[in-house]
Amino acid sequence: MVRAVLVYVALLVALRVFGKREVGQFTLYDLVFILLVANALQPAITGTDTSVVGGLILIVALVLANAGISRLDRIPQLRHLFAAPPAVIIKDGKYLPDVMRREGVDQEEVETAMREHGVDAIKDVQLAVLEPDGSISVVPKGGATRTKRKVLFHHRQL
Repeated sequence: MVRAVLVYVALLVALRVFGKREVGQFTLYDLVFILLVANALQPAITGTDTSVVGGLILIVALVLANAGISRLDRIPQLRHLFAAPPAVIIKDGKYLPDVMRREGVDQEEVETAMREHGVDAIKDVQLAVLEPDGSISVVPKGGATRTKRKVLFHHRQL
């Protein structure tokens, strides 16, 4: 029990020090990082590795690797390796069905995003974009958005 609590506290401290994002803002490499940490730390908590130090070393190594990848993501020439580009899904009041199909977005999800942005009808949408973080940005005709709330879309397996 003490080992589990020590590893838990160390991981919380590491994530707090190195990461400021909310769960909804996790990138693909943040998700991979969390999965790797969970898998790597399991033996330090419950397995035959009785050394808490081994678990702490893994936390530090994985947090530093994630911080390095995060820094690389800030370089414009490398950004495409870590995040998909934004995709326009509505333009001038018309759905772009080929883009929506490619991105795995359906009309119902787009309409939900429109309502969240205070837009009632597609004819009132100048532009809607599926952002790299999974949110859908909606720009109404006239240009003024009415909400700052993010509408997140989660890609479906087709």
